Amino acid sequence: MIKKLSKHGNSLALVIDRSILDLLDIDEKTPLDISTDGRALVVVPAQKKPRKAQFDEALAKCNARYGKALKRLAE
Repeated sequence: MIKKLSKHGNSLALVIDRSILDLLDIDEKTPLDISTDGRALVVVPAQKKPRKAQFDEALAKCNARYGKALKRLAE
């Protein structure tokens, strides 16, 4: 699908077809994560909590609860 940018005030806007919005379950309230690899623009629905943050949180809880026992097992 080839699209052109539209003038929107002092910015440019990309209009996304309804069929794609429906497919990805995106609406005007959905936060989007926009990134690039230097050649392509990548737009995805933003995750509520990135996996790294979820992992770090789970690890901290595990260490708080079992840290002493895990340290003794490691010795």
